[in-house]
Amino acid sequence: QVHLVESGGGLVQAGGSLRLSCALSGRTFSRFTMAWFRQAPGKEREFVAAINNWSSGTTSYADSVKGRFTISRDNAKTAMYLQMNSLKPEDTAVYYCAADSRLWTAPVMGVPGKYDYWGQGTQVTVSS
Repeated sequence: QVHLVESGGGLVQAGGSLRLSCALSGRTFSRFTMAWFRQAPGKEREFVAAINNWSSGTTSYADSVKGRFTISRDNAKTAMYLQMNSLKPEDTAVYYCAADSRLWTAPVMGVPGKYDYWGQGTQVTVSS
């Protein structure tokens, strides 16, 4: 059984930064493709960023976060991170960590239905 736990959310002013973490347990971490999605009230869940299990860690980002967010993973620590800089009020949402045991590349990496495992989410609120 795969278990994902997000942490690092909170309240921050516009222009500030947060770092989200996702801890994975239960399966061999290096074989997974992992991603961050977010969901704002009244909106559908949307793709934020993903990283696959090639040794180079190929990444993909939503246009809305390119240049501001950075996804990374630490196989030794079985963790994934999302560094979020220059945060905007429109970044306010619940952020979810997702994982799948298959190798996905863009644009498939951005499809929520391709991920079998999900965390419970962590709230990020950006005030103006």
